[in-house]
Amino acid sequence: MKKTTIIGISRGCQFSPNHIDNDAAIFTLVAEKLKEMGYALELYTEQEFAERSVDGRFIFNMARDKATIQKLKHMEDDGATVINSAYGIENCVRKPMTELLIKNGIPHPASIITGTDRPFPGNQFPCWIKRGDSHAIVKEDVSYAATLEEANAILSQFNERGIPEAVVNEHLQGDLVKFYGVYGSDFFYWYYPDPCSHSKFGLEIINGQAKGTPFCADSLKRFSEMASKALNVPVYGGDCIVLPDGGIKIIDFNDWPSFARCRHEAGVKIAEYIHHTIIKKQ
Repeated sequence: MKKTTIIGISRGCQFSPNHIDNDAAIFTLVAEKLKEMGYALELYTEQEFAERSVDGRFIFNMARDKATIQKLKHMEDDGATVINSAYGIENCVRKPMTELLIKNGIPHPASIITGTDRPFPGNQFPCWIKRGDSHAIVKEDVSYAATLEEANAILSQFNERGIPEAVVNEHLQGDLVKFYGVYGSDFFYWYYPDPCSHSKFGLEIINGQAKGTPFCADSLKRFSEMASKALNVPVYGGDCIVLPDGGIKIIDFNDWPSFARCRHEAGVKIAEYIHHTIIKKQ
């Protein structure tokens, strides 16, 4: 019996700031688990996939490059099953992510969207100013502003870099929590990041050491699953703030993170999700 072939696309190194090895490790682990399940794999880098003629019914990917995502969208439109969906990956860009989280009633900081070619529109400080047209690639894509002067300087820098819009989030004081999940599964992992440990950009230090404020982990998973469905990214991770009263606000949501703290368990669950999705499509 001929094996079902799955195409896999790894993440370009430029889209894995300070996490190149971790992103590669989860991709490799999922590929290994799928092979163990009996699938044949065709694996590509983003550049290889964009440049070659590739055809297939089933695709898993960690793509971020615009050319890769456009090609995946065309394949989805022609009937391919893509995990995560290229449309979902685009939904995790800051501006649409913010709009979709708010639209679907998912707890989120008060936010505004503004052009970078104008003065800062708000007066609530401190706040976070984030590029609206892309995932964060460099540290300056997510900036903390304590004053109007700082906020205007950040917008001006965005404009000089050709970034047309920014998302402004209120700063929430509380415990920063990172989480990972696979939609519809029993896998959900959360932890308090060490503000002094290795991270993408070191921004965790702003909120400082977590106080361990009690909160409902089941509610965090429920909100995360709501966000996963709303954004169309079944393989996900994100950040939230646990407020002093135990309330939860999701501040970031990502398509297919590195799962560094829980890689083995996540790899198994991601492969199982891909397998079950393929079974339903055959």
